[in-house]
Amino acid sequence: MSTTNLEFVRRYFRAIEEGATGEALRAFFHPEVTQREYPNRLVPSGATRDLKALLEGAARGQKVMSAQRYDIRNAVSEGDQVALEVEWTGTLAVAVGTLPVGGMMRASFGVFLTFRDGRIFSQHNYDCFEPF
Repeated sequence: MSTTNLEFVRRYFRAIEEGATGEALRAFFHPEVTQREYPNRLVPSGATRDLKALLEGAARGQKVMSAQRYDIRNAVSEGDQVALEVEWTGTLAVAVGTLPVGGMMRASFGVFLTFRDGRIFSQHNYDCFEPF
């Protein structure tokens, strides 16, 4: 059975919500994946990550967030590209800024993905966090 790229992305976000790390998360990425996070409140200089850095970041994130949810508000999929507008909420496992442990962090994300060989080859994030 063939899976569309948009269905694949929905599974990817569900896996992240369920706490996927390591091999479970690696399965979504092409071995040569790059992820670019444009400057935002949490990453003021932005960042570019390869597969190793993505997996390490997911493991670190488990210590910061006790839960997170990705709500896709809008999606466009054409060929090997998917563009998304996503509302994200995360429950904090540690205090961040003025938010206490257990507080909710919220953001609107623009996420642009390119696929190669049926997996995510590039991901560009434009993350707009609500004040914290």
